[in-house]
Amino acid sequence: MNTPRTRREFLAEVGRGMLVATVGSEVAAGLGLSTALAEESADTLTFGSLEPLVCLMQETPLNRLLPALIEQLRSGADLRRLTAAAALANARTFGGEDYVGFHTMMALAPALHMTQELPADLQPLPVFKVLYRNSNRIQERGGRKEEVLHPVNPAILSESRPGGEQLREAVRRKDVNEAERTFARLAQGSADTAFNQLLFAVQDNTEVHRVVLPYRAWDLLGLIGKEQAHTLLRQSVRYCVKAESWQHTPAWDEPRTLLPKMLEEHKLLVRQPGDRKAEDGWVEQLSQTIFKSTPEQAAAAAAASLAEGMSPADVGEAITLAANQLVLRDLGRAPKDEVPGKPVGSVHGDSIGVHACDSANAWRNMARVSNARNCFASLILGAYQVALDRTGRGGDFLNWQPLPLARHLEQIKATDADGLLRETDEAIRGNLQAKASALVQRYGESGHSPRLMFDLLLRYAVSEDGALHAEKFYRTVSEEFAATRPAFRWRHVVALARVTASEFGRPAAGMAEARTLLKV
Repeated sequence: MNTPRTRREFLAEVGRGMLVATVGSEVAAGLGLSTALAEESADTLTFGSLEPLVCLMQETPLNRLLPALIEQLRSGADLRRLTAAAALANARTFGGEDYVGFHTMMALAPALHMTQELPADLQPLPVFKVLYRNSNRIQERGGRKEEVLHPVNPAILSESRPGGEQLREAVRRKDVNEAERTFARLAQGSADTAFNQLLFAVQDNTEVHRVVLPYRAWDLLGLIGKEQAHTLLRQSVRYCVKAESWQHTPAWDEPRTLLPKMLEEHKLLVRQPGDRKAEDGWVEQLSQTIFKSTPEQAAAAAAASLAEGMSPADVGEAITLAANQLVLRDLGRAPKDEVPGKPVGSVHGDSIGVHACDSANAWRNMARVSNARNCFASLILGAYQVALDRTGRGGDFLNWQPLPLARHLEQIKATDADGLLRETDEAIRGNLQAKASALVQRYGESGHSPRLMFDLLLRYAVSEDGALHAEKFYRTVSEEFAATRPAFRWRHVVALARVTASEFGRPAAGMAEARTLLKV
């Protein structure tokens, strides 16, 4: 089937045709004009029936983007299709190599999930918010003329060794072309196989974006279709290659030796994940062990639990609860870390706690959807990373106390749902992180409807900028609340309330225009 051409491509072809007609075919051939179009096509990644929408995302001037998106909806395109086109435009432009670009990619699936929690008339808002950011960044970086991803010819791989090991070797050699070709071959199989082989390279380090990017791409595939697996997952290949050029310390490389050691010592390579369910006390104890331990000790604790046949879901729950403490205990940004949009005392954006929670959530979910080896590896490294994050940016997290403190709770007099929701809204608007945390904890303890509180917090996850992290962290908390037992689940919502109070007051670009155009 022929790939539909964009208007620009069509006009370019017409222009070449006119020039050929003017100078004659012999001269044109001498000038190379007769093959120029074919060569350009061969070097351009295209996406079939989605190509016109992908180009719309890349080429529409920002001041005309939102009207164009609304026109697409009126013409029958749905939010899922718009999100798919935005993801492909992002991948083709940035290839996982631009900071704002890959953060925007990671926000696409969370934004689309958020639409399902909103009334029909408000559903476009979270998607439009991220699509606006996406097109803005694409155009800041030069648009189509600066595209990173192009077609790639698959390599011929050795049949005697796992493809993931061959991919990892190419990444370690910093050979982006060979890594791309290797992954292209792996992606010719099923999306699940490609994902599991990719994780060999991802697991070389626990840097947050290296971890979260493949999970959010995988989550997006579940929404827009696994036929796009190669395009979305190859971004992680390029990210991992680029990371090899960063300055490495012994700690940076530790997972490369620690993970094989843990898998071997606990004989996890010959096991299948267990199904022993844990009591609340066991989960709390493992969570505390992970939080208080050295990174290697935390990894060993997770590996030992898995070797004993404990359910991966319960081990993952303990890991995410440990990460949650980094939000609740954080004293906020110090004066030396203050930047525009992230003042002293703030905990939103790329704070240690938000990053830790997003990483733990990614490891837990990758464990859930991958094969036995990668299930074990993801949870071992998830535990390792939480313990590493606790000390990675300094701070005395073991002695700092989690919000809300007793004195914050004593100040909360309301007990009814309406009163607590109203006061939580006021606390968020006042940037009162401790009070918002106390109100949400009291709300949860009182047994009120989770949906009403999530509706309040969702409103701000949509309206506020969030320094690239609002959509992702809202989705992280939503997922963890659903996956965590009743005794502990409200801790995640308390963390979200704190982050929401921190980020309030910085409206997201394009949201006022979107509301006006949608008349909501």
